Amino acid sequence: MAQRVRRFLVGLETLLLTLLLLSSSAATAQPDDVPIEHIIVFYQENHTFDNLYGHFPGANGLDRPGARVQQVNKEGKPYRTLPQPLNHGSPDKRFPDDLPNAPFLINRYVPLDQLTGDPVHGFYQYKLQMNNGKMNKNVAWTNQGGLTMGHYETKKLPLYPYARSYTLADNYFVAAFGESMLNHFWLFCACTPVWPNAPANMVAHPQFDAEGNLTGVPKDGFITPDGHVVNDVDPASRPYNPEIPADHRMPPQTLPTIGERLSDAGVSWVWYSYGWDDALAGKAFEGQHPVPTYFKKYAYGTRENTQHVKDESDFRASLDKKTLPAVSFITQLSTYDEHPAHATVLESEKHIVDLIEQVKHSPEWEKTVIIVTYDDFGGWYDHVAPPKIDRWGPGGRVPMLVISPYARKGFVDHTMYNTASILKFIEWRHGLAPLAERDAEANNLLAAFDFDRQGSKDSRGVNKVILVAAIVVLAGIAAAGILLWRRA
Repeated sequence: MAQRVRRFLVGLETLLLTLLLLSSSAATAQPDDVPIEHIIVFYQENHTFDNLYGHFPGANGLDRPGARVQQVNKEGKPYRTLPQPLNHGSPDKRFPDDLPNAPFLINRYVPLDQLTGDPVHGFYQYKLQMNNGKMNKNVAWTNQGGLTMGHYETKKLPLYPYARSYTLADNYFVAAFGESMLNHFWLFCACTPVWPNAPANMVAHPQFDAEGNLTGVPKDGFITPDGHVVNDVDPASRPYNPEIPADHRMPPQTLPTIGERLSDAGVSWVWYSYGWDDALAGKAFEGQHPVPTYFKKYAYGTRENTQHVKDESDFRASLDKKTLPAVSFITQLSTYDEHPAHATVLESEKHIVDLIEQVKHSPEWEKTVIIVTYDDFGGWYDHVAPPKIDRWGPGGRVPMLVISPYARKGFVDHTMYNTASILKFIEWRHGLAPLAERDAEANNLLAAFDFDRQGSKDSRGVNKVILVAAIVVLAGIAAAGILLWRRA
């Protein structure tokens, strides 16, 4: 009898497990079932997660044990106090010269509507700042003294209410070490640009120890010794700085891009940039060039450039005219990109809020996903070491907000993501082949969504039936087990 009881219970447990697996499978969204017709990516610049959301409730921020990592100098000795914060190489007297050796609140000294210095955030410098994951040499390898340890009061950010109302990811990393341009490439092609036989004065000379660890950069540069572009340079295509010689502008790239994948599938897309029309008219700008212009196919003067690279005003117009493309990338050439030294956090985020609200008040809102994230770490401290994938990164941890009628509400998503996860989400939604190994293996953004909540087509009723059945079976296991045990 005891053996019969065991066989019966095992059978019921197997059935329960099967029902639960079926429930999980039915709840997994399929791209053709989700009511998403528009994906909008706002790509801001140069802030780590701790720098902006270090005190966000429920997130892995500066309030966690061990988050306030003591900084050491290049020789490994702790600083007694942080060095005087700098601004454009000069002491920034708005800050004390004896700040404790720990993260500090910038707002206490400099409000959100004022500029700060611009911490170095180069490819090699970030690897040195990480110090093999110890995250304790941000100050040692910066150019702005103790400023790199500063962070903002999270609740005063204009984007804070959206992070609270929708989904905030606290385990999202930029794709690559280093500056804006490289990470814009990774959003567009999941790749690092190449420049064979680059001018010698543009090539970096990093220094390594016997074990292959980076120990310094005696000569910094824009290009690795083996011909990969890792720091910001101008494109060969307009608009570019006329003072830069033609042979010091990056040759047109030909690697496959998400733009090509989308176009080949008949999916509309545009890369919008605030200030693009002004830049074409010759007005100087301080932000990052629209990355498609680095590619031969989308160079200035081509039909593809006219079709796919536009001013931010065209994005606003597309909402009014109901011509919003399926995929929109939105960057800022200046003024509102949130980049330290030329764009304030307050005005930059207020600008993004204005755009978000325009989307929310448009007919497209009910079928739209908005992603707000940052291209690089900006030289600011963050206590979480990035995972190790390849020689390019991932780089620093930055915020990512997912705003949509289908985003989980008031949710902190701890899933491991990087820039390539955005590509993975776009590829998943439109049935596209991955561009490279990184986006093929990246985690999709699906944990940030609850499609059932808005009544998507993926068998909501079936999920409930299966869940009820699972509960009934669980109760049956317990009752039958007790009954058979007593009879035995």
